[in-house]
Amino acid sequence: MTALCYYKNINMPTFEDIVSPSTNLESRFVPDYKDLKNLIEECRSAGKRIVLTQGVFDLVHEGHALYLQKARSYGDILIVGVDTDELTRRRKGPNRPIVPEKERLNMLLHLRHVDIVTLRNADDEIGALIKLVCPDVLITSESTADFSKIGPPPEAYDPYCKQIITLPHQATTSTTARIRLLSIQGADQLAGHLIERIPQLVRDALAGIKGEK
Repeated sequence: MTALCYYKNINMPTFEDIVSPSTNLESRFVPDYKDLKNLIEECRSAGKRIVLTQGVFDLVHEGHALYLQKARSYGDILIVGVDTDELTRRRKGPNRPIVPEKERLNMLLHLRHVDIVTLRNADDEIGALIKLVCPDVLITSESTADFSKIGPPPEAYDPYCKQIITLPHQATTSTTARIRLLSIQGADQLAGHLIERIPQLVRDALAGIKGEK
């Protein structure tokens, strides 16, 4: 279960890379699940409590940042599983994501509360990452569709998680709401252009008809 790597890891990431005050973008993105498993074991050997959350993280906004900050407060190491572009299209439709996979990963890697970022792949079972990580705490969102539409309920993952916590929305906005607003604004702008152009289009059409006669 390996995804495309946007950073070239010369060596397998280590616990020291994760807890270092340096940014360490290359080490904190761990797309290879075998490397991720080894890194988790190293973190646990150091006595760290592992927190896992996952999602699309499209058009990252304040709500995402607050959600991840809250998630991180439940443990020592926060792992974020990011849906690939293909998985996002399957879950949310052909027009999503708005922001490509690489940019979404980069945005999350620059958030101070995120320790490790990996990918959720379209061909993996929906709970594959949960079963791999076996987190001390699994954080889900009230807006997450996995447990209500395309996967088993949260309690199905009890054998793999010590605790499952569902967080409410952390801000008054959401990605879906922002996309809807952009669509409405775009439609309004188009309508305005049409209103401006219709009188001239009518005059041109009438002139063409008279010319034909």
